[in-house]
Amino acid sequence: MQTWTPAQISDVLERVLLEVRQPGRYTGGEWNSIVKEWDAVQSRVALAFPDTYELGMSNLGLAILYDTLNRREDVLAERTYVPWVDMEQVMRREGLPLFSLETRHPLRQFDIIGMTLPYEQLYTNVLNLLDLAGIPLRSADRSPDHPLILAGGSAMINPEPMWAFLDACFLGEGEEGIHDIVDCHTHWREEGRAGGRKELLRRLARIDGVYVPGFYESRYHSDGTLVGTAPKVEYADVAPERVVKRIVTVMPPPVTDFIVPYIDIVHNRAAIEIQRGCTRGCRFCQAGMIFRPVRERPVEEVLAAVERMMATTGFEEISFLSLSSSDYSYIETLVNEITDKYADKKLSIGLPSLRIESFSVDLMEKLAKGRRRSGFTFAPEAASDRLRDVINKPIATELMLQTAHEVYSRGWTSIKMYFMIGHPTQTLEDVEAIAELAHEVLHIGRKYVGRKAKVRVGVSTLAPKPQTPFQWVPMEDESTIRSHQEHLRKRLRAHGLHLSTNDPLESLMESFLSRGDRKLAAVIERAWHLGAQFDAWGDLFNWEAWTQAFAEAELDMDWYARRERSLAEILPWEHLSVGVDKQFMADEYQNSLQGAVIDDCREHCFSCGIITQFKEQRRQSQQLLGNGGNWGCPAFGRDAERQPVSRTIVPLYFNDEMSPDLVGQFAERLPQRRPRHKTD
Repeated sequence: MQTWTPAQISDVLERVLLEVRQPGRYTGGEWNSIVKEWDAVQSRVALAFPDTYELGMSNLGLAILYDTLNRREDVLAERTYVPWVDMEQVMRREGLPLFSLETRHPLRQFDIIGMTLPYEQLYTNVLNLLDLAGIPLRSADRSPDHPLILAGGSAMINPEPMWAFLDACFLGEGEEGIHDIVDCHTHWREEGRAGGRKELLRRLARIDGVYVPGFYESRYHSDGTLVGTAPKVEYADVAPERVVKRIVTVMPPPVTDFIVPYIDIVHNRAAIEIQRGCTRGCRFCQAGMIFRPVRERPVEEVLAAVERMMATTGFEEISFLSLSSSDYSYIETLVNEITDKYADKKLSIGLPSLRIESFSVDLMEKLAKGRRRSGFTFAPEAASDRLRDVINKPIATELMLQTAHEVYSRGWTSIKMYFMIGHPTQTLEDVEAIAELAHEVLHIGRKYVGRKAKVRVGVSTLAPKPQTPFQWVPMEDESTIRSHQEHLRKRLRAHGLHLSTNDPLESLMESFLSRGDRKLAAVIERAWHLGAQFDAWGDLFNWEAWTQAFAEAELDMDWYARRERSLAEILPWEHLSVGVDKQFMADEYQNSLQGAVIDDCREHCFSCGIITQFKEQRRQSQQLLGNGGNWGCPAFGRDAERQPVSRTIVPLYFNDEMSPDLVGQFAERLPQRRPRHKTD
């Protein structure tokens, strides 16, 4: 294999970049990018996002790692992304290896390649990235001289389908863990790579939050279900039986010196995370489970960061990120401070994930004052009160209509509404409720702004996720999904109504990948060989490749995606913990079948397991920031009022129009138990 130098790569790029669309994806040199002397550091990390530059540059997680690593004098961190198909063709023709943007070194020359995977549709892109870098696809085929291949992100909550391709996975929040990994790798190299690659992995396995999949093996029953996944005998001294996610006790300082791209990216803005985690407990939402506990950033830190961002980037938009911005304790104070300070400047503030209520409209009104008003977004996820109880998002329809009045009466002309189909117990009546609610909202809009009123309805399909109460739920069958989509298309044909849906096959792929086991590694590799890549891009989605790969492996997509799991079944990710107990999620799954709602856990603790798992970190937070710390969990301690643990089990709630057969189907599955009452 040819050894490429940065100068040689630059020479080829000067010759070929005019052959491809968006050459700015591959040039580097952006404002605020950090270039260090290659030979002046001890460790070199390539941070990779296995999709296009435009998407990767909009990923805050990657920006955080880039910032924290480059603050160290002994480390350099550079970026790389998967080239688009036109650039890939040019690179393969020229024999050009995948390279970093900052110094154009081949990825093969880095010590660590750290990949961020926020969604499962990136799996085939990971293989393409490794192949373009000249690195063996499978961990077992790599030598001590190859870079360490590390992956983290939400799609690594269940890394088992990718187990064969990754040297190590990081579970949880990486701001502190990435430094432990870099130090471990550096010490191993300084010792002359003692013990080879296996010794490096043995050392990594001892780090909290690090999972080395090659040290584990899965055993199966004759029906294909898991007996379990456990450490191999020879690694039992270093590989824990259960790997627990890593969290940061207090949110670290935010990134402020964002890289400013030369081309448009998905989010042309700076961003600051004002709060991490969510206390709402939506049963379909993986992020709400895996990012517990809630931790908040002080208002003063947010304001200082905004000031610095404006000075260093020139961005005219800053987004305040949170899974539930309305639940940030200081949101009103923050909005008032921002609007007062920047009233005379062209600064646009994005505040996503607001609750559906007039308070949210008041906040948006303040932020939009004197600026162009964009659309207002609702995300009820279900349109009937009954089904919203099932998913534990109990927003009354009347409240949504009241909020629509508030929005349109203040001059907004557009409302976006996001729903899912495929929730447990959903019926055609629940789907029809989406159309009825959209028409009602449009009718309200026309009262205030006439025919300018618009309602944009986005309807996705539930792909049940690991580490959620719906991890046992079968995905809805394709014929039902398509019939429900067609019903909505017929019902939402009116001026001012716009409907968007997703391809059910794409949701099916997301579902079998997210809840798959180790057998799917062969399927992923074969699908990539057959041409699958950029699976999240509809125009490149290669369903035939996946169908053939499953057939050759003699595996069944529906077995992974559309089979209902029993609560007793061992799931592929059970040896990996996000701190939320399986029993809590099982209770919540059973609650969903009753339409039982539980409160926001800022008010009551429902023993999800987080406080027990991370009690030491909770104490540290209290010591650093005072009683309660910055966590959203109820206060506890000698001087705090102890919060009761109680679940609000509401009476069984079935739709009166459900068929008797359907009522019977779900009634048979109801748990026979009483609500629990404990003290924290």
